[in-house]
Amino acid sequence: MVLSLAEVSDRLEIQQLLVDYSTAIDGRRFDDLDRIFTPDAYIDYRAMGGIDGVYPDVKAWLAEVLPGFPAFYHLIGNFDIRLDGDRASGRTMCFNPMKLNDGGSSGGQIMFCALWYDDEFVRTPDGWRMTRRVETKCMDKII
Repeated sequence: MVLSLAEVSDRLEIQQLLVDYSTAIDGRRFDDLDRIFTPDAYIDYRAMGGIDGVYPDVKAWLAEVLPGFPAFYHLIGNFDIRLDGDRASGRTMCFNPMKLNDGGSSGGQIMFCALWYDDEFVRTPDGWRMTRRVETKCMDKII
């Protein structure tokens, strides 16, 4: 497959948007998500035990729930981005270990989450934004 310079640029911008999402969540900087999602974006985290709804409601839920986890991070990869003019779709693999509690001297429990993000994007005057994010569960395990 031969990509134009514009297609390479679009793919890299979308890939950076995905990295920026993970960085905002892991840094607990929920207002940074305003530069990731459109105001009317639909987000569905139910596959991994979360909620679904429009972006402002899900953002408020993230800000309320995630501080209850002492530690977590997102490792993302295998960016499969499909361009269609000013719209795009993508599937990204995510590994997301989350510490459930401090556990004193025993170190606590860790939940290992493996999932895919199935996303839709739109080009806006401010750059690419996510209009839809749906988690698809691969596996999870608490140890």
